[in-house]
Amino acid sequence: MKLNPATTALIVIDVQKGFLQREANGERRNNPAAVSNMVRLLEAFRSRGMPVIHIRHASTNPGSLLRPELPGFASMDETREIGDEPVLVKSVNSGFIGTDLEQRLRNAAIETVVLVGATTNHCVETTTRMAGNLGFDARLVEDACYTFDRIGYGGAHDSAEDIHAMTLSNLDGEFAIIETTDSLLAAFAASAAA
Repeated sequence: MKLNPATTALIVIDVQKGFLQREANGERRNNPAAVSNMVRLLEAFRSRGMPVIHIRHASTNPGSLLRPELPGFASMDETREIGDEPVLVKSVNSGFIGTDLEQRLRNAAIETVVLVGATTNHCVETTTRMAGNLGFDARLVEDACYTFDRIGYGGAHDSAEDIHAMTLSNLDGEFAIIETTDSLLAAFAASAAA
């Protein structure tokens, strides 16, 4: 697989300190290397001068750690925007709703969007679905996103791993191509060698 650097953008979804607080409060998540993989992808995009767009969630839920006036709203240090990388703020699950994300991508002639972030089954999934529906070549990076254990429908305990896997199954081939960090980095190398 090859990727065209001129028409590919990285979208970093909701990598915010509120999720660190959830872990500190004892909530269990999957993909412990997810943030370090996001950093690898950020470095790859930045070193090639490729566009990076950050999405941040400003929750309207009174109990949320992602409310804009709280410390949890801030980006995690490792994935914070640099230079003129835009930060788009949303208050719903999709990064395309209430922002100019689609217009930014169209204006830059972006065809492929690489999606990473938190949480897999909420804002990452919703943004990925919309990207696919809007006609973008969506690439969801399975080892650069994560989610948390939760009590699901009917009171069953659902593990983060199961939720993550089911989300990927729902998206794969229908809304997105599922990638790994290594597969994308190899695609960049193949494109450079061409």
